[in-house]
Amino acid sequence: MRDPDGLFLKFQLIFLFPPLDLVTDMDFSPFDESLLVTCSADETVKLWRLCDPELEQSGTPELTLRPGQGRLELVHFHPTSSGLLAVGSARSPLIWDVSSQDAPLAVLEPHGDQVQSLSWKRDGSLLATSCKVRIATVARITGMRNRELKLWDSRKLSSSVSSLSIATCAVPPSGDTVIDCYEISSSEPLLSQVSHCLTDSSTRGVAMLPKMALDVMSCEVVRLLQLTDSCIVPISYQVPRKHSGQEFHDDLYPDTVGTTAAMTAEEWWQGGNQQVASLLSLQLHPVWTQREQLQHSAFSPLSTPSSSAAPSRSPSSTSGLSSGFLPSPSPSQSVVFFLSGPTSKFRHIQGVVMHRDTHITNIRGLNLTTPGECDGFCANHQRVAVPLAIAGGQIAIVERSQPGRLPDTAVPTVQNSGNVADFCWDPFDPRRLAVAGEDAKIRVWKVPEGGLKGTLTEPELILQGHTEKIYSVKFHPLASGLLVSSSYDLSVRLWDLDRGEQVKLLTGHEDQVFGMAWSPDGKLLATVCKDAKVRIYDPRKSTAPVQEGAGPEGHRGARVVWVCDGKYLLVSGFDSLSERGIYLYSADSLSSGAIASIPISISPSTLIPFYDPDTGVVILSGKGENRVYIYEIVPEEPYFIECSSFTSSEPHKGFAFLRKTECNVRDVEVAVGLMLTKTTIEPVAFKVPRVKKEFFQDDVYTDTAMWWEPALTASAWLSGSNGQHKKMSLKPKDMTPVSEAPKEAPVRKYLPSSVYLEEKTDEQKKEELLSAMVAKLGNMDDPLPQESFEGVDEDEWVSEYDGDVCSEKVRNCLYSLQLWENNQL
Repeated sequence: MRDPDGLFLKFQLIFLFPPLDLVTDMDFSPFDESLLVTCSADETVKLWRLCDPELEQSGTPELTLRPGQGRLELVHFHPTSSGLLAVGSARSPLIWDVSSQDAPLAVLEPHGDQVQSLSWKRDGSLLATSCKVRIATVARITGMRNRELKLWDSRKLSSSVSSLSIATCAVPPSGDTVIDCYEISSSEPLLSQVSHCLTDSSTRGVAMLPKMALDVMSCEVVRLLQLTDSCIVPISYQVPRKHSGQEFHDDLYPDTVGTTAAMTAEEWWQGGNQQVASLLSLQLHPVWTQREQLQHSAFSPLSTPSSSAAPSRSPSSTSGLSSGFLPSPSPSQSVVFFLSGPTSKFRHIQGVVMHRDTHITNIRGLNLTTPGECDGFCANHQRVAVPLAIAGGQIAIVERSQPGRLPDTAVPTVQNSGNVADFCWDPFDPRRLAVAGEDAKIRVWKVPEGGLKGTLTEPELILQGHTEKIYSVKFHPLASGLLVSSSYDLSVRLWDLDRGEQVKLLTGHEDQVFGMAWSPDGKLLATVCKDAKVRIYDPRKSTAPVQEGAGPEGHRGARVVWVCDGKYLLVSGFDSLSERGIYLYSADSLSSGAIASIPISISPSTLIPFYDPDTGVVILSGKGENRVYIYEIVPEEPYFIECSSFTSSEPHKGFAFLRKTECNVRDVEVAVGLMLTKTTIEPVAFKVPRVKKEFFQDDVYTDTAMWWEPALTASAWLSGSNGQHKKMSLKPKDMTPVSEAPKEAPVRKYLPSSVYLEEKTDEQKKEELLSAMVAKLGNMDDPLPQESFEGVDEDEWVSEYDGDVCSEKVRNCLYSLQLWENNQL
């Protein structure tokens, strides 16, 4: 990020361009505020001439350059010469004169890997680059994901002269909620942190405004624009000074570079070294026109980190004389520019851990090394199954009706003969548990009525057919007694539990199957595979996939779930750079690839999605993490609408969500899940903040499917029959839908600001002061306190209003009034 001295005006115009092919970088000219250069993945550099905000943007670039060097990642204007660009291609930086479109002035020495950043020296004589191999940059992320800041001497790049470890980070810098400010000492090469600013939203980009946009009378030294997912937030940095707002502190503001180019690109190429003329002082800069001040009124600070390292979220309240520059407005005048797009009614969803009385505690010997294809544990409305790190693949069975501390002695378990790979409860029978083992067997257990009291060693059924370790098992969503499994033998098999045998064998996978998901109508089965493919099967018609398309490129893991009434597939996985993301596919055209995707963070654990079809909300959790991501999925652009996330106090080992009847609709709970930590199981309720909670929120609670009741049997489904779940309303009988609530006339909660800002006359102020003093003294006609007492003679009391014995309070009030009158004179 640089501090350009060209005007950064009309930033709202960048939203008027037509869609481009993945714009990778852009830069404003330091000498022409209306000139913007962009580079993109289509291997072109485009120069755009921005018109007036009130006029329609043409959408046609003024100039297009085609270097022919592959994908372009970076572009920067020269700091002293007009029309000179540095362009970063996949391997080599280019120097280009925009007046000559045929070829670049120079193609620099090829780098060993992708060029990651470019930076001109302030005088324009040198160009610094950094790439994955030649680290000559000031910031990088180490293999341990510790962010570092390093300072290098340009005359000796063999080693850094100073370094500073920032923090361990599991997300890319572009997703942080912290903006750090550091000072580089001029006397000796040292780095020191001067500010640590916490932001309300994740940062997707930061731009620094020019010096001429600062409120110098308030000692503002830096103003940033933070780009989030939905808005642009101004952030102001001010240095606390005693006479801020009254004096110009010239020690903070040396002469700054002007906005007129020192030479042309050709003159620089011929060896010129002229420098841009400096403005004499920010204090003496000409007053901006009214129009420019209106344009800059958008850049008002929302937070003002001080020069200390303490975090700050407080809005800036500084104001002062502008001296030709725009002052920092008060918080009530601050403006945040929200990017266009739909908002979600669930955007303020809150995850709340329920009362400790509902927790199950003192879990001992938890297995923390379950495979990535396993959710970590599973639960239904009656009981919880938790894997233990005990020989024999034991799984603890805990009754939800008995919360509290588990005994220090052994808990009831089911004992498998080998290590457990995956397990899940039958959605139609809360006593049946299917367990997939590394011994290529599936064991089906039946918990006795009333719960398990000891160790269960004999399963109800053992299914054999796979030849290698099994990845995962899933029950059919509509047909009872139908189970699907995937294995290292690259096969997917369907089992009829009533007959105890395999009924279908699906083929076509070329590598490990990461995840499987049944469609909501139970007709289709989707899989996501390590071979970077997403497949859809119709098991009753063919053993081969009916559709196939490109999936996430990463090989760490993936999950798949059907969304939007089965019209789309949502896949969570990793890209080629191991960054986690979610991808949306049309179920009708997998071959077309993902229609939308968003990056989320960098972390080794796979995001496990839970999708609520009633609200369209997907909740994503990763084993061993604190943060749970929440998005609303919509069947049209932008497809993903980010909502508030939930952060647990300690890393969780898994999430299991319960059926909708567990939600307290009176508190507007839309989902209830169980969170497994190292020693506890804690219920977490996800609530939507609403004002009229006395009404049933029928816009949130549609009729929900009773998915815990089977729609048909396994044999009926295999013979070609289909079914669907019954639906039920969650509305209690004593609640009225909010859509039928009586309409209330709007009531103004607060007086308009004009009441507070109205200027009062001296007479009005004097009258208010007298009224306040009289109110403190009380009414002369009111009875005295002693009149209600008995046993004391009347002449023993002295009135507090007696002129001879004036109370201290009265004297103070009269003295204050006298001072005020003298002041006015």
